[in-house]
Amino acid sequence: MSAHEGRRDEARIGPLTGLRVVEIGGFGPGPFAAMLLADMGADVIRVDRTNGARLAGPNYDFRKEVMHRGRRSVAVDLKHPAGASVILKLAEQADVLIEGFRPGVCERLGIGPVDCMSLNPALIYGRMTGWGQTGPMSQEVGHDINYIAASGVLSLIGRHGQPPTPPLSLLGDFGGGGMLLAFGILAALWERDRSAEGQVVDASMLEGSALLGTAFYGFTQTDNWTAERGTNLVDSGAPFYDCYRTADDKWIAVGAMEPEFYAELLHVLKLSEDELPGDQYDEAAWPAAKRIFADRFAEHDQDHWVHEAAGRDACLQPVLEPVEAAASAQAIARNSFSTQEGITQPNPAPRFSRTPASTPCPPPSPGEHTRAALSAWGIAQDTIDELIESGAVVDSSG
Repeated sequence: MSAHEGRRDEARIGPLTGLRVVEIGGFGPGPFAAMLLADMGADVIRVDRTNGARLAGPNYDFRKEVMHRGRRSVAVDLKHPAGASVILKLAEQADVLIEGFRPGVCERLGIGPVDCMSLNPALIYGRMTGWGQTGPMSQEVGHDINYIAASGVLSLIGRHGQPPTPPLSLLGDFGGGGMLLAFGILAALWERDRSAEGQVVDASMLEGSALLGTAFYGFTQTDNWTAERGTNLVDSGAPFYDCYRTADDKWIAVGAMEPEFYAELLHVLKLSEDELPGDQYDEAAWPAAKRIFADRFAEHDQDHWVHEAAGRDACLQPVLEPVEAAASAQAIARNSFSTQEGITQPNPAPRFSRTPASTPCPPPSPGEHTRAALSAWGIAQDTIDELIESGAVVDSSG
């Protein structure tokens, strides 16, 4: 038994307690969707490759792959003649299966929706791809930046006169990908309560990132938004909605859009409206006003501005690095973060009044729970022994 096995076998708590999920191990959005379900109490088995392959190099520390937290790992060789049978046995016992292969791969492996749902008609089969299961681009390769470029959203992000700026992998992989897939799975589970039938959830990062941009699709088709990046209300165009460098080379974020908050911001900056080139919403005056704001913020360090804004509705916040955010008074008061094996990470969210989620256990090494997890899901010990002996699965628990 591994050092963490006892924790993983403890009764899970949370609103999804009792939900059984099979995650065919992948990268990015699929694991994030599985993490969200595991955070809420679902019993998630992650199917890893038998060689432990990841997107990183050979020296990568599996224990730091935080998105794999909260579930057990079974290592399966999907190319082994008996590999597919392991997935089918798990799918037969599962409520949900998540996979993120290119369209057609699971079918060729013998673990596609028809294969799995013939054994378990109530299964929710979640599919995560960049472009979707159909269409002329469905077989093309890509990453987050490609999907959000094609969705139209990337064209809106960036500063004036600068190229489109990738917003990390937040829009495609995680928001428009993993979170959308988790939402779709829960919607399908709700419907299954009435129909008693499973279905396939086809989530694509192209469509998900476009969906996240719904409001801006509307804005760009009105006279209230210009096509030139960095000139609009919330894209760094407005002086009262941007980030400014302080004297100690840190940053302050301001978001004082409403007139009453803008007045408070000017009070903090010790600026009068007479010192500015125009009123708050005079877009022609925004560039000059931004220069004045930038010069004023540069006069003092970050702590000075935080102190000056304390108790005032100026919509002013320091730009914190991730570990600083975890140590903030608000985060500590709400227990928003925890540290496991030296890695600080956000705790499960949102909060529930009756069925709170537990602090998730650390991410597993590939195959760390092969024997224990297969046994817990009803696979006979002699069958597990045969699978291990044949090389179809690998148990690395030691």
